[in-house]
Amino acid sequence: MPKLKPQTQRLRREHILDAAERSFARGGFHATTMQDICREADVSPGALYVYFDSKEALIAGLCERDRAEFAEKLATLATAPDFIKALNAIGEHYFIEEGAEKQRFVVEMGVESTRNPRVAEIFLSVDRFCSESFERLFQRLKNEGRIAPSVDIPTLAKVFTVIGDGMFWRRAIEPAFDARAVLPVLTELFGTLLKPTDVLEAASPSSKIRMVHK
Repeated sequence: MPKLKPQTQRLRREHILDAAERSFARGGFHATTMQDICREADVSPGALYVYFDSKEALIAGLCERDRAEFAEKLATLATAPDFIKALNAIGEHYFIEEGAEKQRFVVEMGVESTRNPRVAEIFLSVDRFCSESFERLFQRLKNEGRIAPSVDIPTLAKVFTVIGDGMFWRRAIEPAFDARAVLPVLTELFGTLLKPTDVLEAASPSSKIRMVHK
């Protein structure tokens, strides 16, 4: 059998992960079998096991993919001219644009982590990564004088993760949940907590030009 090209392997792996995510969101971790995922992905068991040898390995793959995406999106906040606007755009992606099955998958994995030590290890490592990423971002923004929060940075990061967890949970369990109505209120709340300054705007070339013309 000819060896698949790296790009083909990557696409096949992503296809299997997509199928696993849908299967876990629909049927839960315990009820979903590797055979179910094979059928969802339309691949043979042999093809599946080339990439993932267990349901836990699939969970690890899904979480790693989500972690990489989150890191990429969070990195854009550090240099965004309007930090709150950029934060709202990320909220729209996760709480409005993404399908609700994504939230159901996250909730399902959280529940499974209370029973399965391997899933707990994977799930909590992603949770720590998200919280620590927010801490690093907020500390950088504070050091640059772009935010002036009245609470300490670790607590601030924890508040963000708790609110994010709540949004994921609500969207997962309530089909009629209107995230578009809630997100602007949350964005305003985040602004109150972060207390953004206009340091970046004041330092921009356009701002200096405006000051010269005054």
